[in-house]
Amino acid sequence: MNSSLDQIGRIKRQLSLLLLGSLMAMLIVAGIYPQSASAASAPATSNNDGAVYVIPIDRQIESGLQKFLVRGFEEAKQAKASWIVLEMNTPGGELQAAGDIGAMVRNSSVPVAVFVQDKAASAGSYIALNADKIFMQPGSTIGAAAIVDGKGNPIDNPKQVAYWKSEMRAAAQLHNRNADIADGMTDVNMVVSMPEINQTKTKGQIISLSSNEALKVGFADQILSSTNAVVTELGHSPEDIVKVQPSAGENIARVLTNPIVTTLLLFIGMVGIAMEIIIPGFGIPGIVGIVAFALYFFGSYAAGFSGSTTWLLFLGGLILLVLELFIPSFGILGILGSASLITGVVKAAYDTSDALLSLGIAFAAAAVVVTLIAILLKERGVWNRFILKEQLSSEQSFMSRLTREQFLGKEGISVTPLRPSGTVLIGDERIDVVTQGNFIASDRPIRVKQVDGSRIIVEEITEESALHAQLLKE
Repeated sequence: MNSSLDQIGRIKRQLSLLLLGSLMAMLIVAGIYPQSASAASAPATSNNDGAVYVIPIDRQIESGLQKFLVRGFEEAKQAKASWIVLEMNTPGGELQAAGDIGAMVRNSSVPVAVFVQDKAASAGSYIALNADKIFMQPGSTIGAAAIVDGKGNPIDNPKQVAYWKSEMRAAAQLHNRNADIADGMTDVNMVVSMPEINQTKTKGQIISLSSNEALKVGFADQILSSTNAVVTELGHSPEDIVKVQPSAGENIARVLTNPIVTTLLLFIGMVGIAMEIIIPGFGIPGIVGIVAFALYFFGSYAAGFSGSTTWLLFLGGLILLVLELFIPSFGILGILGSASLITGVVKAAYDTSDALLSLGIAFAAAAVVVTLIAILLKERGVWNRFILKEQLSSEQSFMSRLTREQFLGKEGISVTPLRPSGTVLIGDERIDVVTQGNFIASDRPIRVKQVDGSRIIVEEITEESALHAQLLKE
């Protein structure tokens, strides 16, 4: 028995350490992200008119980037800056995040210039086209804005392509850039002639322009070697530069709101909480699960996607699900709890469809893992509270039957809650009993209603049952 418990303990510790290690790895990744320890910096000129706010877009474009940019744009507006310069080096990213950022650039009260340091690919090219000016470093590129799947293959969905083409085309037309070239950056089926660089894009190709090509076709205003050169070209000196860097919290939020990370957090949270329910005793699995869910909601809150309502919905749903295990409600508590939990998770996300996908994947993976855990730890599961385990030999069963029959009709009190099994006190004897499926709280009067083999079946004494018993006696 002890060796079995030791083995169960080892399995529980190994699974707990695995979950904890996954959480630590994600936090380490957040910690080593570029400039993760940097805070927003502002020299003495930050509050003076004529400052140039320089904001980096040096990673994949995703939902966590938006709040950082909103802060930078707001600081520039409050300081009455002359220009905002976006230092861009991105492979692209989420279309919805790009659309929101592009709108912010387009509607900014402070003029915006983009300085492409290496590449402004995909969603990055859309953001750049919304800016008032585009500067490019020698050897940099812009374009390749086709919608692709997870493997990088173009998606041939007519509705999606048409929508994205219209967005790219409108952005190009803002500053009289060739809209056909913007179409060619998006649609593999387009044929686009570019006589300025003696090239024609044919079907199956996507336009990506080098800095020299972009300058010739009007997709770059000038080729410059550094941010200082860009600031000088805008009529300012390097002393006017205000560097805006992501804070540690913003960097962590960007990591935590990554779709892959959110899925992992939901998975770890589900497995951790489920392990705590399966193997009672608040320990490492429960703590890890709670931390994972806390990180999920913290990331959404820090990124500005949600408020306190979302985690309150989730917490309420979790409580209802736990209560469902101990209070018979014919599934009502379970349904309400599940609905509240799912609503909290979905409302906390930047995009509803992404949240549902992450939740679905996490739930499926967690269900597999929890099932395996339940099989491995079947002797310790919470379900054993609902099962009478006493096993008797045939002789013991015969004698027990005679002994148990004497309790028929006797009254006592429930020592533990009966869900439906538990312990009652009849006279001076503590006896394991069951009900006929109904719940009886502790310290309630009971009566032995039936003896069925090794089972003693009891009922709660109520006015109705007492009256019925009295009629039977008469």
